[in-house]
Amino acid sequence: MIKGAIFDMDGVLVDNLDAHIAAFTEFCRRHDVVLTPADIDKLFGQGNDTIIPAILPAEVIEEMGIDALAAEKEAIYREIYAATIEPVPGLHAYLAAIDEAGIKCAVGSSGPKENVDFVLSALDIEKYFSVKVNGDMVTRRKPDPEIFQTATRMLGFEPEECVVFEDSLSGIASAHAAENRVIGVATTLSPEKINANAATDLIIKDFTEITAAQTLAIGE
Repeated sequence: MIKGAIFDMDGVLVDNLDAHIAAFTEFCRRHDVVLTPADIDKLFGQGNDTIIPAILPAEVIEEMGIDALAAEKEAIYREIYAATIEPVPGLHAYLAAIDEAGIKCAVGSSGPKENVDFVLSALDIEKYFSVKVNGDMVTRRKPDPEIFQTATRMLGFEPEECVVFEDSLSGIASAHAAENRVIGVATTLSPEKINANAATDLIIKDFTEITAAQTLAIGE
């Protein structure tokens, strides 16, 4: 029986791809770089430590450093997204339902702590998450399993007792490597693309398509 639910953040709690694209576009403008749609497609799904060297001149990176530049981009993202942030449909009701059913929740995100705190606070859902794992707490990013292994350990359950909600193929691979159950959330990718490229216990478009009872029974 499922005892823990681990949620990726971007594309799962919030459908925020457009906000990140807008933030990278503005970030590049401030550094006199034009970010094209082709650049965005090529870099989608990678971390700041990979994206920033690919889009900014080496002299800018040498002068400011990757960490400072990444912090600048994420601050722009939070500023842009603050006015329009909203949860993936059904999220609040679903979190309340699984909380009542006794399922403990964790966030397992590659994003920085500031972004995790921003999203949980803006959506008013901090009370549901006893564990918060962010990218600053691990040394290896998805598809490495470290994020989900850390969240599972902090929840205090066995891997097979936890289900991971993920929207990306690398995240699904990470959850499998951590030996968790997996539910695909079809926000960033279509259900068909997820199904064709990754094994999941279930694929949902949003949280109106799953109940607490279904979650408890995954893997039985």
